[in-house]
Amino acid sequence: MVFPMVFLKLADWVLYQLLANSCYRAARKVGNYGFFLRNQTPRSSSSLQQPGSLFPSITHFNLSNDIKIPRTLVCDIHGVLLRTETFFPYFMLVAFEAGSILRAFLLLLSCSFLWVLDYELKLRVMTFISFCGLRKKDIESVGMAVLPKFYLENLNLQAYHVWSKTSSRVVFTSIPRVMVEGFLKEYMSVDDVVGTELQTVGNRFTGLLSTSGLLVRHKALKGYFGDKKPDVGLGSSSHHDQQFISLCKEAYVVDGRNNQSCVMPRDKYPKPLIFHDGRLAFLPTPLATLCMFFWLPFGMVLAIFRILVGICLPYRLAVFWGSLSGVQLRFQGCFPPPNSRHKKGVLYVCTHRTLLDPVFLSTALCKPLTAVTYSLSKMSEIIAPIRTVRLTRDRKRDGETMQKLLSEGDLVVCPEGTTCREPYLLRFSSLFAELADEIVPVAMNAHVSMFYGTTASGLKWLDPIFFLMNPRPSYHVQILGKVPPELTCAGGRSSFEVANYIQRKLAEALGFECTTLTRRDKYLMLAGNEGVVHDIKRN
Repeated sequence: MVFPMVFLKLADWVLYQLLANSCYRAARKVGNYGFFLRNQTPRSSSSLQQPGSLFPSITHFNLSNDIKIPRTLVCDIHGVLLRTETFFPYFMLVAFEAGSILRAFLLLLSCSFLWVLDYELKLRVMTFISFCGLRKKDIESVGMAVLPKFYLENLNLQAYHVWSKTSSRVVFTSIPRVMVEGFLKEYMSVDDVVGTELQTVGNRFTGLLSTSGLLVRHKALKGYFGDKKPDVGLGSSSHHDQQFISLCKEAYVVDGRNNQSCVMPRDKYPKPLIFHDGRLAFLPTPLATLCMFFWLPFGMVLAIFRILVGICLPYRLAVFWGSLSGVQLRFQGCFPPPNSRHKKGVLYVCTHRTLLDPVFLSTALCKPLTAVTYSLSKMSEIIAPIRTVRLTRDRKRDGETMQKLLSEGDLVVCPEGTTCREPYLLRFSSLFAELADEIVPVAMNAHVSMFYGTTASGLKWLDPIFFLMNPRPSYHVQILGKVPPELTCAGGRSSFEVANYIQRKLAEALGFECTTLTRRDKYLMLAGNEGVVHDIKRN
């Protein structure tokens, strides 16, 4: 009899929570509606206000000054700095990238009942599923290397204009602080972030909130500033935001939904987005995540089929069957003539988008090539349909190796030393310029819609598989003309001048921007290491 009684009491409590919260939310909406009806003013006097709000729209903030004003701004991130108020996609990114695909699937299943929960319970459930058992190091890595890309794409341009005009900024948010602090400090130059804190045991999160509970923004603002009022407050038209910004000297309402004027273009980002990590190439909303899980079984089979096509079939048949399976290969330029003056192969200098760059170049040219790389996993070497040779990072030894390979045939080198997903080119190593006078630059670019085929902190041997799991992955191969003899080392130029010249030519062909960043910069930022794949030697 004990178990049935416990079960009935538990069911009674759950029903009470669901029904009570639902009725409370409905009553609050009716009360707010009545409140606004009672406080309606003539249309002429409320023309500056956002519909349903007691405060004017953000469009009426004075942006005439070109310099920062010594004022303090406070706001939330979701629904204010970001155009959307939903935070599910960002919890999904944490679950998938820092956790596992099973954790992500569990979070997706929770959508079936999340919609009936109130705001606090919803956050508690998503936080527990996404964080429970994960290491602090992994969460911080996702916060710095994965989430900023999606935050930047969702920034509210109008809110950022106001943000950039103030000298001091503090963000108050109910979501876990660790999810937003890295982005806000690195890209938005925030002075402080006050958010919900999570419990930890050792170096892992329990998934539970700390003893202070879920952060209540208006209470946190009072505790942070005391009797002093912040100068400017930004919020949405929701009841909680109205209560929050009412504590500021000036308050403005942000509404970025379905407003194209609020979309932040890439060239106006607070800081250029050059490096980011993670496998997901799309914002994982519930519907988009559901589509991904439906696609996964087909994608795995399709990736295996595409790999077998590349390994087993001749070039022209591989292109035909690859295109039937959805792989798009666009070739532009002309086939370079063979090296007639020297008994050497042609040195192809490529931009580096994925590990498959040399493979797609070999397929486009319909001839075998040899590729050199600084780090490559054993699995990638096994499934590669072309010859691959590792370099040692010893300049003298690597030069001798590449000279030997050039004497045997055509060679492909990616002087950036690592991949870059965004429209930027990293600094070119000058070693290749010292080895050959017949140099052919090749502009490579790849596009995906679901999974990125590169990673800095994940399993690199899965990179080609993830790229080929995309429904319609595409590669653009553009072969530029040979470098003129007078612009090579044989023509009196230094190896650095040759490398910089080729970098500029490739950037112009792709519409990219040149940088002086290196492989080491990328891996130190994204993975906390120098990006070297070590073989495991057993004694």
